[in-house]
Amino acid sequence: MRATVTKIGNSTGVILPKAVAERLKIKQGDIVYLTETPSGYAVTPYDPEFAEQMEAARQGMSEYRNALHELAKELAMASGWGGPGDT
Repeated sequence: MRATVTKIGNSTGVILPKAVAERLKIKQGDIVYLTETPSGYAVTPYDPEFAEQMEAARQGMSEYRNALHELAKELAMASGWGGPGDT
């Protein structure tokens, strides 16, 4: 598939074909991220660094599940909130 490189003000832009934008689920004004790969650049609608950080957080939450549960209980008691369902 081809894309057109064009001048946009003082910058250079790439016009994505409609099918590419639909597949990426992006629209005008959305932010995309460029990641350098051995064969060029990948364009994604999400931040790969943020995805890596979230995966690390998920792993940490899984590993320390019991400690986080106890901490949440302590914080709830300290704030006077009894937990879920407490109104």
